[in-house]
Amino acid sequence: MILLTVGMQLGFDRLIRAIDELAPHLPMPVLAQTGMGAYTPHHMEVRPRIAPVEFDALARDAALIVSHAGIGTVLTARRLGKPIVLFPRRAALGEHRNDHQVATARQLQGRPGILLAFEEAELPPSIESAMRFPPVAFAPSPELEKLTRTVRDFIGGETV
Repeated sequence: MILLTVGMQLGFDRLIRAIDELAPHLPMPVLAQTGMGAYTPHHMEVRPRIAPVEFDALARDAALIVSHAGIGTVLTARRLGKPIVLFPRRAALGEHRNDHQVATARQLQGRPGILLAFEEAELPPSIESAMRFPPVAFAPSPELEKLTRTVRDFIGGETV
């Protein structure tokens, strides 16, 4: 399954519509978390909102994540070793207040497992490339391991 997410705060009809048009030609079904957009997809399963625990389970099961350039989704994909295609919102198109998502995407460009598409026409080749990408191993930093141990110890030794 391909997991498409646009975050919970804003709709992102341009991305939802583009993937809906591609969905019949993709090698697997698409599950879309659509947010508060106006466009109604016809070729994929749709959920406006997905609870964080369920989202994590869906991301774990997904072969690929397609997303706005939200850093939370990027971190989830990295943690789970999933390839991700980023399609940033653009301020000039009224999709956000500024172009911080474009800046985020450009900073992440070239990292293993992260592919970019800035225009709808770039989505098919980015998705195709991402589908061929091997799982990306995530090695936590020593700082993250120390933080995890500290939190685990604080809450009584349970697994975090």
